[in-house]
Amino acid sequence: MIEINQDVFDKEVESNELLVLDFYSTECPPCEALAPKFDALDALYGQDIRFVKMFRQGNRDLAEKLGVRSSPTLLFFKNGKQVGDVLTGGIRRSDIMRNLDALLPEARVEQIHASIRPIDTETEVLVLGAGPGGLAAAIYLAQAKVDTLLVDPLLPGGQVSTTHQVSNYPGFIDPQPGYMLAHNMAEQAKVAGARMKVAVEISNIDLKKKEVLIDGHETIRAKKILISTGASPRYLNVEGEKEYYGKGISYCATCDAKYFHDKEVVIIGGGNTAVEESEFISKFASKITMVQQFPYLTANRSAQEKAMADPKINILFSHEPRGFYRRGEKMAVKVENLETNEMKELQTDGVFVFVGMKPNLELINDPLEKDQWGYLKVDHEMRTSMPDVFAAGDVISKQIRQITTAVSDGTIASIVIARELH
Repeated sequence: MIEINQDVFDKEVESNELLVLDFYSTECPPCEALAPKFDALDALYGQDIRFVKMFRQGNRDLAEKLGVRSSPTLLFFKNGKQVGDVLTGGIRRSDIMRNLDALLPEARVEQIHASIRPIDTETEVLVLGAGPGGLAAAIYLAQAKVDTLLVDPLLPGGQVSTTHQVSNYPGFIDPQPGYMLAHNMAEQAKVAGARMKVAVEISNIDLKKKEVLIDGHETIRAKKILISTGASPRYLNVEGEKEYYGKGISYCATCDAKYFHDKEVVIIGGGNTAVEESEFISKFASKITMVQQFPYLTANRSAQEKAMADPKINILFSHEPRGFYRRGEKMAVKVENLETNEMKELQTDGVFVFVGMKPNLELINDPLEKDQWGYLKVDHEMRTSMPDVFAAGDVISKQIRQITTAVSDGTIASIVIARELH
């Protein structure tokens, strides 16, 4: 792989008809996840397209000129001009290939795709999901000398990586930034010897055969599988929600609260997540209106007391949202009073939705036993209803979902698995 600096950038772009540039940083998990994909695609497309890398912090002037604000960032050039998508963060192989294909004639693309050979990977334990449950399991398994491979369509950490601060994880006196706690867990798993394939596309999962196909060409075979795919925000499915997702509606306070400095926001929900995140959003917003369907909050008592004492927070009890709309520069939330059936609109600058979670099991079609909410049922050793398939973390049926309980689940599953394998 060729590394260049900003002094020769213009010459590289001018002398190569087709070029792809990777702006990377050190100590950057997404950059580490991209590196093997970038190298592999260089081997496939390198005869036609120039692949180069550039250290972002050492070439700030060019990075700022090109609008590069995060690492990694992939830029594509044709005949000296930037084309295609700007890819950042957890970059998928298929997204890179789509942009590379767009640079080449169709016949050449067919030749390159035809040259891709299937890859077979063997491991003792395949962990699906690199959140706290999966990472804890990987640490225990790897330290027990069990060959362990983690696969995740995103980056390590799960929901923890987008949590502002974690104040109740044992061992830390001061609150920890969620992304750092997730990073440390992932690094600990790597040091222990666990392998990781993250920011990949999971094409197919066959639990009976213990096979998982990733990126359309690599088949991973395992003796045992641990499902720790976590849970995702539950959507309201009301008018305008999909249309304005990311354009006024957010599901992540850590990601977006900073954009509402001295502005008004509406929070949908009254459970633990909604009330706890309102405390963080209150650091930025000038006013918060919380819309709660019940005549009371369902969050823990401590969180409730903080929210009720915050002068910025006003709670609209016994109301539910019925639609989201754009009114010029503002968002409008149509809400219904569940006691009177009266409708009214709330004018706001942005909306945060926190109405619960759902298990991430969309890719799993095998007949595993689930509870009434769709979460996986497991026994006290984290076994599912299928032999050699375990589950841990937020994806399983249980009353309490916390980082510590996910870590506990992963610990139990890993010890049971290790004993059976060795």
